[in-house]
Amino acid sequence: MEGTGAAGSPGTEDSGFPAARAGRCGGLAELDAELVRCRACPRLVAWREETAAQPRAAFRGEEYWARPVPGFGPPDAALAVVGLAPAAHGGNRTGRMFTGDASGDFLFAALHAVGLASRRTSAHRGDGLELYGVRVTAPVHCAPPANRPTPAERRTCRPWLAAELALLGPGLRAVVALGAVGWQALLPVLGETGWPLPRPRPAFGHGVRITLPATGQRRELHVLGSYHPSRRNTFTGRLTFEMLVELLARAAALAGLEPEAG
Repeated sequence: MEGTGAAGSPGTEDSGFPAARAGRCGGLAELDAELVRCRACPRLVAWREETAAQPRAAFRGEEYWARPVPGFGPPDAALAVVGLAPAAHGGNRTGRMFTGDASGDFLFAALHAVGLASRRTSAHRGDGLELYGVRVTAPVHCAPPANRPTPAERRTCRPWLAAELALLGPGLRAVVALGAVGWQALLPVLGETGWPLPRPRPAFGHGVRITLPATGQRRELHVLGSYHPSRRNTFTGRLTFEMLVELLARAAALAGLEPEAG
């Protein structure tokens, strides 16, 4: 157990740890290193570690990551894709956001189809996958029971996403929010990070787009909503592969990206 840190700063198990540490980070590498140490939400810590101790039969023998899962993608990304939280046997197992479950398979195949990923599959850290101009992240970095973080857990984790978007901020041009909960979690963070939000806040919908005006060091930002690539949405056809590819291509164009050929 880690208690209070230097100069009275919160330890990793204190609810104030994210707020105290995230904003001080000078780059994404430092932010990710601090994030993976976080133990601020007792319920999430217990769940991620319990899941690792009781793996599914298909993953028996694998060493689970069982820590907060950092964002994935280059530090100069012009496009961010924001989900909700890692899956217990997906990101919590592999240590990479949206990796190791059906939702991730769908998302990375779509990113590859648009030319934003070097391959159509994301299997594990160190598999050689590269993202081009896009960073994939979430407002909650630990796997929650039943895939549902509490409002308090979302608030505690919020500084990590705010710091990540702030560090991307000088070059960030577009953000895609996956799902209504991701949309609702993202907008307040953008406001805290320096972009003025419209009033009233726009309702979520697939293909909804708002443009936040440039201010200070922040460039104009395009925010798009997409249905989440959950198994339920993709199996029922609410979100088709073509729908997600079209939306990501639109976001890439708004971000000024020139996707890789092939």
